[in-house]
Amino acid sequence: MKKISTLLSVAIFVMACKAQEQPKVSETTEKSSYYFTHKSKLVVGIIVDQMRYDYLTRFYNKYGEGGFKRMMNEGFNCKNNHFNYVPTKTAPGHASVFSGTTPKYHGIIANDWYDKDLKKSVYCAGDESVNPVGTTSSAGKMSPHRMLTTTFADENRLFTQMRGKSIGVSVKDRGAILPAGHSANAAYWFYGKDQGDFISSTYYMNDLPQWVKDFNKSDAAESYLKPWDTYYNIETYTESGTDLNDFEEGFEGKETATFPYDLNVLKDKNGGFDIIKATAYGNSIVADFAIAALSGEQLGQDNDTDVLTVSFSSTDYVGHNFGVNSKEIEDTYIRLDLDLERFYKALDEKVGKGNYTVFLTADHAAVDVPAYLQSVKIPAGYVNTKEERAQMESFLQNKYGANFIENISNNQIFLDRAKIAEMNLELEDVQEALVNEIIGYQNIYKAYSATTMSTTSFPIGLEALLQKGYNQKRSGDIIFEYNAAYISYGRKGSTHGSGFDYDTHVPLLFFGKGIKHGQTFDKTEITDIAPTMSALLDISFPNGAIIGKPLEFVLD
Repeated sequence: MKKISTLLSVAIFVMACKAQEQPKVSETTEKSSYYFTHKSKLVVGIIVDQMRYDYLTRFYNKYGEGGFKRMMNEGFNCKNNHFNYVPTKTAPGHASVFSGTTPKYHGIIANDWYDKDLKKSVYCAGDESVNPVGTTSSAGKMSPHRMLTTTFADENRLFTQMRGKSIGVSVKDRGAILPAGHSANAAYWFYGKDQGDFISSTYYMNDLPQWVKDFNKSDAAESYLKPWDTYYNIETYTESGTDLNDFEEGFEGKETATFPYDLNVLKDKNGGFDIIKATAYGNSIVADFAIAALSGEQLGQDNDTDVLTVSFSSTDYVGHNFGVNSKEIEDTYIRLDLDLERFYKALDEKVGKGNYTVFLTADHAAVDVPAYLQSVKIPAGYVNTKEERAQMESFLQNKYGANFIENISNNQIFLDRAKIAEMNLELEDVQEALVNEIIGYQNIYKAYSATTMSTTSFPIGLEALLQKGYNQKRSGDIIFEYNAAYISYGRKGSTHGSGFDYDTHVPLLFFGKGIKHGQTFDKTEITDIAPTMSALLDISFPNGAIIGKPLEFVLD
């Protein structure tokens, strides 16, 4: 009897334990099912290169219902979104949006910068250790190795045990490479000249996938070597200036910067297929390729979230060439709106409406052509950097009997520190002396030494923006900022790079799965995007995202 009682007790105990364990298994299954049901299958991060916020409102009546307006009507519009650092340039912008931090931490301080150790200029994505794929040109020797932190796409790859894909697409190499992150499956960019193909590098692969080869063989690039005229009657383009003016550069081989432009005729004097990049059609071919990537890479087709980054860079080329008030820039945005509409339709069809999330922002904005501003009596102008440098060198020679300037670029001055040490001078003293000299120059608005940037905290103002853009190891000995709307550039076309609102105020639109409908005038910053996407996906924030914060009011 005792044996029977003992056996019964053991049986009851085992059954009780199993009964207690069962809910745990069920709970895990339910949580897993809930997670996979409620998370986005695909996150699409879109950057429109050189897009000012007012392009959303100025051209609003020319947009259709399926592009920018769809994002505003179905999603969330952050109307007071800004860059929170200087310089506002392409490579830092792309890195900052996707890493949730600034050049101070991710290290991409410009498109090109002077390397203090190598004593030469380096390119943000240049990498001699890799080889081109899809071309024999050195334009394929690219990777993200100079970016020091992760992107949210990297964190998604880590979270999914590398099952979730990360793909970058752009006309520009840096526009494809930096957003997709270090662990990306692929980054593809457009190589023009005599080829007209999307290419990559051995950092990602040894050969192009068949779908990319098929796309390149489809003669997509050739199809855009055609006349570029306004989409609507040019007389209706009342949101921009006159077509014929003195503020636009235009193309070689055409006497005036006026519509129409026959790209097939102009291509030989404008870099062959490269001319496509400098027109609205450059965005169209990127949209074509991004749509092909949805099927080619099978994005959003399983329970592991994929990330697709798309950078529309032709807006930047057009802006630089024609300026922010041109008919050309207006037509480019009208056509981009149509490209976005067909891209979103493809997402609806291939991934499924309600299964994907999109955000759209810019890597920087741009200033009105200063010559135009001058013509309407707004303070603006141009600076002569050669004269400035000569003046600085003369000052140093008179004060110290030597010239210590190694390089001036990106509004930064790099000094010969070894030479300063040889002369038994204090680096900080030389820095401050030069700061005190150049702050007296007519067009320089702010100037600070590296010592000040490293030892003084600036919580607000332009100084705070300069500090967030200052990287102690890579930046120069002195950083400076010109007066508002004063640029070092040609007298025709627009540029960017400052900490003023015309360069920092850019769109930020969210729509799709997990996004509320609404809008805000509360200030948001570009570094908030990556933490918001990470929060949406319930994954780790990028490892340098100590500045940005999730925008909770955006998330449903």
